[in-house]
Amino acid sequence: MSKSIHTTDIDCVADSPPLRWVLASLSLSMLLSSLGTSIANVGLPALSHAFNASFQEVQWVVLAYLLAITTLIVSVGRLGDVLGRKRLLLAGIALFTGASALCAAAPTLGLLIATRAVQGLGAAIMMALTMAFVSETVSKEKTGSAMGLLGTMSAVGTALGPSLGGLLIAGLNWRAIFFVNVPLGIVSFILARRYLPVDRPQQNKAGAGFDYIGTLLLVLALSAYALAMTLGRGHFGALNMLLLLVAVSGVVLFVLAETQVASPLLRISMFRDPVLSTSLIMNALVSTVMMATLVVGPFYLSRSLELSDAMVGLLMSVGPAISAFSGIVAGRIVDRAGASLAVTAGLIAMTTGAFALAMLPAMFGITGYIIAIAILTPGYQLFQAANNTAVMLDVRTEQRGLISGMLNLSRNLGLITGASFMGAVFAFASASRDIRTAAPEAIANGMRTTFMVAGIMVLGALVIAGIGHCLVKPGLDSGNQQTIK
Repeated sequence: MSKSIHTTDIDCVADSPPLRWVLASLSLSMLLSSLGTSIANVGLPALSHAFNASFQEVQWVVLAYLLAITTLIVSVGRLGDVLGRKRLLLAGIALFTGASALCAAAPTLGLLIATRAVQGLGAAIMMALTMAFVSETVSKEKTGSAMGLLGTMSAVGTALGPSLGGLLIAGLNWRAIFFVNVPLGIVSFILARRYLPVDRPQQNKAGAGFDYIGTLLLVLALSAYALAMTLGRGHFGALNMLLLLVAVSGVVLFVLAETQVASPLLRISMFRDPVLSTSLIMNALVSTVMMATLVVGPFYLSRSLELSDAMVGLLMSVGPAISAFSGIVAGRIVDRAGASLAVTAGLIAMTTGAFALAMLPAMFGITGYIIAIAILTPGYQLFQAANNTAVMLDVRTEQRGLISGMLNLSRNLGLITGASFMGAVFAFASASRDIRTAAPEAIANGMRTTFMVAGIMVLGALVIAGIGHCLVKPGLDSGNQQTIK
């Protein structure tokens, strides 16, 4: 026991050198896909100047990437199960790397947005298949540690993006923030090709075919929902309502189609499994709450506490930095305490942190903000490692890509919903038409209300976790493999 505590982070999830390199390959894929999201945000002002475009226009450089990931991640996960995960992951890395080079060379904003969408497709493949490979290559006893490692790399990519992007833009130009992915992508491709396990012949026969109709309907529904949540920046109008109606109609048609085709993208019966269904709901709720820290935090720190831009940036990096350091520790806790207990502990910590964000900053200022974030963020990392482990642990081989994609989808939908819904709660509670000119007291009230709502949402996730645990206990402890069919 004591020996394992003093081993290196990767050693804790690796029993042999080849497995270390497998995890290194998967970690780099996760890092790149996360870096692709965060590094572009810092470049928006430079892009607006370079292309003489408005903020709303250059914002599509970020939105195109996120929309591609959100709408396609389940489909590419399933495609990996059908065609072979290694083959598709290599294609995804190559697509991401090539699109990064095209982004760096884009002569117009329209072409940049188009190539960002292609880059997002590559990132969707990388995100969907990394967790599937963990289930395939790591023993069950150490799956939690491996999931924690991937969570750490995701946090590192998110935290590294703004600082690295700022340095590249200052030292070179905006094109460098996309070109930096090219050498890293080449390294990732070489590692994946050399060390990831070869696709098994039976894996390619996992399904009779690919569900093109279901895929198109799901992409339609998810695209409409994502656009409804992002257009108007939280202010719902007629277009937003129309898009929501399209999304709902798309979901209904998708469900009907899945009951008719021989090889459906998603078998509706899968959602009868309490582990899967409760985990997806909790994942979406928790991600919605975490997005609130990114949406509301900067306004509170700059407008209410009246901090400089440099201080706001420094404090906003506290959460991702804590995530980077707590991910592997969270994975070890999952392996030792069990996924169910770790999910509950993570949600309790998140509930405490959310309510602390509602109260402590008003009482202690910066110190209160840091304390609350230091409670909330490790709780999120613990929940993520435990929740992913609980879902992926016993999934059948031919469904690992699909289920991994569904987990990532629920997270992304939560992030998109959080940006819209929690932003709307903040604006409403601040009682100001323009949040940029609101009084410090109004901003503080908006902060307090937003995270009271966030705390209630995490409490709801905690109740769902208890319900799921009760449903599993009678006879489903043998794992997802019996229920996900």
